[in-house]
Amino acid sequence: MEDMRKVYQQHAQTVYKFLLAKTGDAHLAEELTQETFYQAVRSVDRFDGSCKASVWLCQIAKHLWYQHLRKRKRETPVSPEDIPDVPCPSAEEGLLGKEGRMDLLRLVHSLPEPQREVVYLRAFGGLSFREIGDVMGKTETWARVTFYRSKEKLRNGGACDEE
Repeated sequence: MEDMRKVYQQHAQTVYKFLLAKTGDAHLAEELTQETFYQAVRSVDRFDGSCKASVWLCQIAKHLWYQHLRKRKRETPVSPEDIPDVPCPSAEEGLLGKEGRMDLLRLVHSLPEPQREVVYLRAFGGLSFREIGDVMGKTETWARVTFYRSKEKLRNGGACDEE
């Protein structure tokens, strides 16, 4: 039990940031992080040590996220009370801002898998390059180089050739 406490202390933040990047929802990421460690305790006998503990935990987290998505077939409607009262930009500003974000998200989504995942984890999840390397089972340098190449590809509108 003490070993699992240490594993939790060492990897909870990485798993949480990984899930936050996936979900975009701090509360859900926290819930899924707790469920990840619960599942890890239940299946610790199946961990063979062939990968880092952080990679194993993030794989469990990813499967729980996919399971959550499958269960959630429809979004629940949002009541007007749940919408915060924030100043609205003009219609033109709102459209341009939304189009720009959507264009960027489309470009990120068009990146090949390891690059896309690194960008999501870094830009939306706030993970360090070391944490990204751990999650992906690679080095910190690999994460830095992959992120840099992804940024260059995005700056060029996705026009860079694959290496």
